[in-house]
Amino acid sequence: MSGRLLRIAVIGHANTGKTSLLRTLLRDVGFGEVSDEPGTTREVAAGVLTVAGRPAVELFDTPGLEDSSTLLEVLEQGRTSLRVDGPAMIEAFLSSPRASDGLAQEAKAIRQVLACDVALYVIDARDPVLGRHRDELRILTFCARPVVPVLNFIASPDARTATWRSELARVNMHAAAEFDTVVLEADGEVRLFEKIRSLADAHRATLDALIDERRQERRRLIHASARLIADMLVDAAAFAIETPLHDAGSTEQATDDMRNAIRRREQQCVDDLLRLHRFRPDDAVASPLPVDGGTWGQDLFSIEALEEYGVRGGKGAAAGAMVGLALDVMFGGMSLGAAAALGASIGAAINAGRLPGRQLMRRLRGRAELRANEQTLMLMASRETHLARALLHRGHAAISPARTTDGLSPSEDASPILRPFRRAARHHAWSRLNAGNPALTALSDRGRIDTVEEVASLLIRWIDASIERC
Repeated sequence: MSGRLLRIAVIGHANTGKTSLLRTLLRDVGFGEVSDEPGTTREVAAGVLTVAGRPAVELFDTPGLEDSSTLLEVLEQGRTSLRVDGPAMIEAFLSSPRASDGLAQEAKAIRQVLACDVALYVIDARDPVLGRHRDELRILTFCARPVVPVLNFIASPDARTATWRSELARVNMHAAAEFDTVVLEADGEVRLFEKIRSLADAHRATLDALIDERRQERRRLIHASARLIADMLVDAAAFAIETPLHDAGSTEQATDDMRNAIRRREQQCVDDLLRLHRFRPDDAVASPLPVDGGTWGQDLFSIEALEEYGVRGGKGAAAGAMVGLALDVMFGGMSLGAAAALGASIGAAINAGRLPGRQLMRRLRGRAELRANEQTLMLMASRETHLARALLHRGHAAISPARTTDGLSPSEDASPILRPFRRAARHHAWSRLNAGNPALTALSDRGRIDTVEEVASLLIRWIDASIERC
């Protein structure tokens, strides 16, 4: 890589998304100030992109160009003859009183462009092409720096992408990039870096390394998201509470305890996903996801939740107070005589390993085992993969609702993921939620680790079907 950092100025009219672009590229929701009000950025601000942990690219956020028409007039007035070129006109302006008076904001932006290797000219693709845009483009040509026009907000139905590309071609700017800072495409960032690379050949090695690292980062995010969700699902699948069969009060209390424990575990997963993707809890508030302030706004144990995520419940799975939970009472309350009559077949089942002895004895004692049913586990899987998918496509500058794809439930056959759920249900020590669980040993159990990895491998395709092509 080049020994000197690549320096990039981000310039454009006020309120086109310059700071938003830096937030998204830097993965920093706290960089600068993003607002619908124009002129939010008043001073030049800088951020650094790293490669392998080392600084590689400096990005500079500049004040918006608010009076480009006047600036162009001043520049043209400074042309004393046809032999005066653009850079000379720019230098004359920056040395004049106007650069520190009425056009101070424009002067700050222009100075930063001159101090950089490349300029990114950010355009709100929803805007019509106006005279001020043409003036800004002409001013940038006077700076004698490579310019990459960046079409922002291209995901909007009001975007005029084709019109803008045609206009840019008229002024010989053919290296335009489409990059929505709110709704991210998987390869949008890579294409932007490729455009910059085409105009900054001296920094090709740096940009090649940055492109490769960003692609790897996306793969790591997808895999790490899948593991976080899988770990939560194994905790929930292995969680069980024993309760007296004929004690309604105890059963009701156990039901509430189990629901609350599972809700808290799912909330922990939400928090972990937001941190992993470098978002804050409040960054999910504006999203159409049922997440409110980092918390799922819809109750996990509601019939509406199952319906919204397309998870089909079995018979009675979402009915009454026990919605979302299963009460295992196969032999509870059976008379001693009836139990004795089944002795031979029960013994054979235990010996064959088809019915765990501890579970059978619990039933014979009139005890019940309360646990999450498969519909609840599938709902949790669907909700969290949906959240992970939305975060992958959400820019770090988003201040309005994120637009996510329809079809919240996985389209694949659910049976492969049910097998590890059923395996986990036979190993209560695999869950952090079980009282008295020796967590330090059980959570490192080889079987649990393998089960989490198996679930994660299935969830990866639910989060992003393109992962196999990455």
